[in-house]
Order: sequence, then C-alpha cells, then structure tokens
Amino acid sequence: MIYKHLRIKSIAITFLMCIAGFLSAEVSPDAGKVLFKNNCAACHVKDMRQAGTGPALGGSQERWADDAALYAWIRNSQAMIQKGHPRAVELWNQYKPTIMTAFPKLTDDEIGSLLAYVNGTYDGTYGAKPAVAAADNGGAPAEVKSKLPLYLLILAVLVVLALLLTKIISNLNQIASAKEGEHFEQKTLTQILTSKGVITFLTFAAIVLGAHTVVTKSTELGRQEGYQPDQPIKFSHVTHAGLNKIDCQYCHDSARKSKHSGIPAANTCMNCHKAIKVGSKYGTGELTKIFASAGFDPTTNKYIENYDSKSEEEIKAIYTKWIGDEYVRAKELAALNADGSLLVEEQWANIKKSLTNEQKTKIPGPIEWVRIHNLPDHAYFNHAQHVTVGKVACQTCHGQVQEMEVVKQMSPLSMGWCINCHRQTEVKFKDNPYYANYTQYHEEMAAGKREKVTVADIGGLECQKCHY
Repeated sequence: MIYKHLRIKSIAITFLMCIAGFLSAEVSPDAGKVLFKNNCAACHVKDMRQAGTGPALGGSQERWADDAALYAWIRNSQAMIQKGHPRAVELWNQYKPTIMTAFPKLTDDEIGSLLAYVNGTYDGTYGAKPAVAAADNGGAPAEVKSKLPLYLLILAVLVVLALLLTKIISNLNQIASAKEGEHFEQKTLTQILTSKGVITFLTFAAIVLGAHTVVTKSTELGRQEGYQPDQPIKFSHVTHAGLNKIDCQYCHDSARKSKHSGIPAANTCMNCHKAIKVGSKYGTGELTKIFASAGFDPTTNKYIENYDSKSEEEIKAIYTKWIGDEYVRAKELAALNADGSLLVEEQWANIKKSLTNEQKTKIPGPIEWVRIHNLPDHAYFNHAQHVTVGKVACQTCHGQVQEMEVVKQMSPLSMGWCINCHRQTEVKFKDNPYYANYTQYHEEMAAGKREKVTVADIGGLECQKCHY
C-alpha cells in the first residue's frame, strides 16, 4: 500500500519536473547575460567590441565559421590548441600565456544562450531602446513590455497543475484504499492548503527567498556596472587622455604610491589651464568653473588675493567680465544675446550650480566630483600594489577610459571578477625587486620547471588579503 502511494507521488513529481523543464529549456539571450556575467565578464568587455584580457566576443561565430569547433573551444580551449586547430592556435599566439578558463559542463543550450546574448549586444538588437512606434501612436516611443505578467502566468499555471495533481493523487489513493478494503478520508482543498506539510514548505520557501534577497542585495553593494553619472564639470577623457595623451598618473598621482587613486585638485588642472583658457568644445563654459573654484583670474593671469573672503557678487563680476570679454575678443557677439538672453548670465548660473550645493554654499573651494567606483568597506584594495608593483594598466579595471567622453564603471568589481583575475594574471618577476624574496619560484622558472607564477600562487586567493 505504501509503495503504491509513493509510486503515484513519484509520477506526479516527475510530471511537474517535465513541465518545469519544458518551460525553461530554451536558448535565451537573458539566460546568456547571466552566464556572461558569472563566467566571462572578468576577461571580456561587455560591449563585445573592445578587447580586454581576452578578445572582443562580437562576431565570434563568423570568425570561427564552425559552431561545433566554437562550442568545443568554449568548453576546453587548451584541448583545441593541442589538437592544432588553426583558429585556436591563432588566438593562443595572440593572448598567451593567459589561459582561457574551461567550461566543460556548459550545455549546448547554455552556449547558444551565451552566443545569443553576445550577438544581440554586438549588433544592438539586445537591450536596445524601443524604436519609434507606427503612426497609430502618434510617433511616440513604443512602451517596453514587462515580462512580469508572463512569469505570473507561468506561476499560476504551475499552481493550478500542482492543485490538480494533488487532487488526482488523493483520488488515486482513495481508489487504492478501497481496493485494499481500507478506509480513506478525503481531504478538502482547505485542509490540504492549511496542512502542516504545506505550511512548513511555504515557511521554508520564504526563508530561502528572504536569505537569497539579503545576500544578493549585499553582494551588489558598489557593483553598479555601467554607472555613468553627470559630473559638475564636463571633463573629457577623450580630449585629455586620448587626444593629448596625458598619462593617467599625471592627474591621479597617488595611484602609484597610495591605496587610493585620488581626485586631482584644481591646482593640477591649472598647470595647463593657465595657458589654455578656452576649451575646444565648451569655450569658457566649463573651464571658468575651474578658475572660479581655484580663485584664478584669467584676465590678469594671477590668483585673486583674499579670494575666500570675497562676496558672491564680487566673484561674479570677475568671471562674467572674463566670459563677456572673451566672446567680444573672439568676435562672437551674436552668442551674447542668443534667444534674447545673455550667454554670460547663463554660464554664470551654471558655474554657481556646479560649484555650490546645500552643504557647500560658497563658490571657492574644491570641486565636488561624483564618485563612480566604490568598493564596500570590508573589501581592501590598494592601487599602489597593483599599479607600481603589479604593473597593471589602468584600463584593465577601468576600461578604455581614453575613449570615454563621460567616464563610467566598466567592470563589475565583484569578488569573483577579482579572483578570476588573480588566477589568470601572471606576476611580472623580471627586474622587479619586490618579488626578490620568492626564491623558490625564481629557481623553478630558471630550471624550466615552471612557466609562470600567477597572483594566486603568491597568496592572491587568501581571504585575509582583501578582507582584513
């Protein structure tokens, strides 16, 4: 009798699992996005166009021209290299000694989902802003449809199926009991839903869901990948680091000798902008903010005495005169009365807005830049250790900043992302006295017993190194 009941329940559970599998087993770029973040984002840039630690992934299928070989490469790249596959050897020669992590357990559907996300991101079809709708909505942007109703519908279907199966199991048990000559008490739906087993399961599910939410929200602290806030001054890294090739450490000088990279003071900006007073893109609109912050009078080329004690009206008179005189000198007088208002007044209002707030009510003083990268307090990171000792390029973590008009957080800055980097990054032993005390590794490399030493080999995976 017990065996029959267990068999009936087993059949029902199997049926439910088949239904769930049918609903979830498909190639989906959304599933691919999750796979990419968990497995690939540490080495590959997520715009799929720029090379990072690994190559740009956009167009991979076209370059391989053989999905079977590409799938095999993703599962075990080193095996493909050892077999001498031309494309595998080409990539190895380009990126060695960095070894791509093997993913032998990825299914065809999972790899298909990953490639769907890569291709959709590369060609702009995934995550693209909604196109302008047809004429029936007056040319307004089409609304993005939420997937929540679909998920709720699936949940409702599963609940109904579970209730139906529960009823079927109960009826089958009643029939089986009748055949055995046993009395079976039929339970109502209310009794089933309020039974000890159901309440225990719901309580357990609530605890698991609550714990998952807490952990997820905690680990997302500071992980604002793609965050790109507006800054008080429209500072262009394209112009400074890209066009003019200014080294990152000229402005962020403390990155080579301190835990923090630091934000340059306005005096650092003035080293160049005493001479360059008019911007190539914004004219006087943005550079005057630096002058007003530092107390530099661009008309006289001198710092203003007792600048902190001057009233806002006195400061305004200095810089509005400079702005107006510059447009007169450039013979762009039409700009001074554009749209019936003085451009000088517009620029001054923007200067005041950028340099003051509820806490900082006076214009003189430091520029309050908006922080972009922010690790939680329990995570220790030292810029000097990476920049000076490890010789890590700024772009490794911050992306191609020299190509960013407005800087954004390129990398996820997650623990997994850091750990993967430590596992794969080779320590630069050559001509680096910092690592002179690792005599065993030096001897092994000299004897040909070891090809490289990674950060993980010298303790880069020890918890206390980052969580002191």
